[in-house]
Amino acid sequence: MLTIEPSNQTNQTHLPEKLLQMITGVWVTQSIYVAAKLGVADLLKDGAKSIEELAKLTDVDATSLYRVLRALCSNGIFAEAENQQFQLTPLAEYLQTDVPGSMRAFAIFIGEPWHLQVWEELLHSVKTREIAFENAHGMGILPYLKQHPEIAQILNKAMTSLTLSSIPAVLTNYEFSPNSKIVDVGGGQGILIAEILKANPTIQGILFDQPSVVEGARHLIQAQGVAERCEIAAGNFFESVPSSGDTYILKGVIHDWDNEQALTILKNCHQGMAENGKLLLLEKVIPAANEPSISKWLDLEMLLMGGRERTETQYRELLADAGFIITNVIYTHSPTDIIEAVKV
Repeated sequence: MLTIEPSNQTNQTHLPEKLLQMITGVWVTQSIYVAAKLGVADLLKDGAKSIEELAKLTDVDATSLYRVLRALCSNGIFAEAENQQFQLTPLAEYLQTDVPGSMRAFAIFIGEPWHLQVWEELLHSVKTREIAFENAHGMGILPYLKQHPEIAQILNKAMTSLTLSSIPAVLTNYEFSPNSKIVDVGGGQGILIAEILKANPTIQGILFDQPSVVEGARHLIQAQGVAERCEIAAGNFFESVPSSGDTYILKGVIHDWDNEQALTILKNCHQGMAENGKLLLLEKVIPAANEPSISKWLDLEMLLMGGRERTETQYRELLADAGFIITNVIYTHSPTDIIEAVKV
């Protein structure tokens, strides 16, 4: 006769509750989105405020806002004191705008209606392998962003916030060669290359991205004090990239594309770089089997957008096809791992 130990029985009775928490995760996501969108954490940076103050400052209904914040408090995001006063918690601090590691921009991106529409098409993508974004919006993401610059701005801020959260891990775990020239391919508005150059005063850099993206980069590069060592170049990495760099960095670029498109980008880097050149992919590598990892959830996001996250084996195969061999994979325990490859 099968017997069940009391501890196992207790654990078993909690499983439906645990599953329920997962099922209702979208409730938490959208509540965080509301708080981030309204800038509640910024309003609390100097101390606690009453729900009436917060509602007045954000121009919303006090009773409804209270119910949202009360729910978030149960997850450790904000804390309620006496007389419906709310204050920051360690988690809520990262919903502020201008703090190191801020997640506010990313929380807003995840909860935006246009983004939720894409996730509603997950089952369609699973059935058909079609790109959910195209099914939801009738076009690919790049044409969509060109038509909706306000959404492009939200996305750029979200990606910048993720880059900022990864930079300490990159600088700590990778030693850049002195007197080298780094080409940041698809580098957005330049926060990554700027921080690398600040930490390595003998290195030269090139920031390369689409014209519409890098047009806002010059101010950031100047503000970071590296304008004299950082060239800004515009173009299309499916056609070519700047030549003669020693190290080519692609952060969060290759995961945006399927293998065929990714190969085109990588081969262009291979063609452009010096003979002894290095390639650094800053991506989150999928671990094996059942190991928990945010990369496996990011892979679903990329499934919907037309890209994919990859395992170490898949990166080795992809890079080999492009003419590279991986020399090191550094797992940083941050949103970004480091894949180093050399040209062969």
